[in-house]
Amino acid sequence: MSWLPADFSHPVRVPVPGTGLHLRPIREADTPLDYPAVMGSQPRLWEVFGPAWDWPKPTMTYDEDRVDLLRHEREIAAHQSFNYCLLDEQESAILGCVYIDPPERVGADGEMSWWVVDELAGSDAERALDAWVPQWIAADWPFQLPRCLGRDISWADWLALPAVAA
Repeated sequence: MSWLPADFSHPVRVPVPGTGLHLRPIREADTPLDYPAVMGSQPRLWEVFGPAWDWPKPTMTYDEDRVDLLRHEREIAAHQSFNYCLLDEQESAILGCVYIDPPERVGADGEMSWWVVDELAGSDAERALDAWVPQWIAADWPFQLPRCLGRDISWADWLALPAVAA
């Protein structure tokens, strides 16, 4: 059984209110924008995502990022999981990402997490994204029990939950 209804259509371009930024599904072709965004914020991102996802390693290469984005692109096409990149209006820079995934741990029907690049950390844009993502998920996604990792539950507490049975 799929984690999403068969007739669900994922959003393809979503403005983030009050920011001039938008989300769209990430693609392999975004590697030239994604790699500097991720590696430019790698130490902070590792603090957040490293214990759970072993990402992003300080040694990640451009080609490893490209392969990862291709995997995300394929997962989006198959509705297995979703990685939305946060972009400026001209799509000249990736400024963060929002992940929407099937649950890995019990107690939710969808798990979301997100990040912004170091230059936006603590900014009005990050605060707007933090406030808006849960509202967007509630309005546009078919979840009854969504969970925002690192927000509704700490990463450590999430890791301590039992895994969803395969």
